[in-house]
Amino acid sequence: MTRSIGNPNPYTTAPRLFVAEELRDGSDIAASHQQAHYLRTVLRCGSGDPVRLFNGRDGEWLGRVVSQGRDRLSLILETRLRPRQTEAGPWLLFALLKRDATDLVVRQAVELGASRILPVVTERTNAARVNHDRLHAIAIEAAEQSERLTIPAVDAPIGLDAVLSTWPPERHLFMALERTWPAAPVRSASPVPAALLVGPEGGWTPVERQSLRGLSFVTPISLGPFVLRAETAAAAGLALLLGMGWAEYATPT
Repeated sequence: MTRSIGNPNPYTTAPRLFVAEELRDGSDIAASHQQAHYLRTVLRCGSGDPVRLFNGRDGEWLGRVVSQGRDRLSLILETRLRPRQTEAGPWLLFALLKRDATDLVVRQAVELGASRILPVVTERTNAARVNHDRLHAIAIEAAEQSERLTIPAVDAPIGLDAVLSTWPPERHLFMALERTWPAAPVRSASPVPAALLVGPEGGWTPVERQSLRGLSFVTPISLGPFVLRAETAAAAGLALLLGMGWAEYATPT
């Protein structure tokens, strides 16, 4: 089990951008208005400066900035820096939080390697809606910053019961449960696909606890002797699963 942890090349400090277009040698990628502003105004990039691009499918590529007037900026691809690579981290299910806290959970989940993010509605969920486009943009920004090659899916909020009713049996669900210290360790031998479930700020109701404990694919786990905020629990739980080997980062393809 091998995970690439960086680029052994001199361009690792070059700006890194996500684009939707196909990436191949010689491609001419038109930067969006926001990307052009970022490169020109914020970073003061000029013609010939390096930039790294990825699209979630074709690995990471080195390009060069080509200025074409005030309204257009092109990125010309030169060579592939990293090939496509599987990033099969655990899923994260978390009870929907208020906006800033939800934004933080999504950002940290992407940085920690989650491959899918599912906001769920529980009995004590204190938020009702999210701006899905905003969360997707946050996921892209976090992937750009953390040097991921993929953008994890961010689902629309859904009721917890609905998620569990169609849960894939081959994916094990670890339920973060406060006040259960000490707890049995999370075993890393022959891990199957995994997911982490984090409850709302008010905690699980007794009915939810009993229902979740009764599911064969659910294992309650403790994240330590202290009661954590929901956004802290999401980051701590993902780090625990990753550290114990409950994710597979395949060799480049």
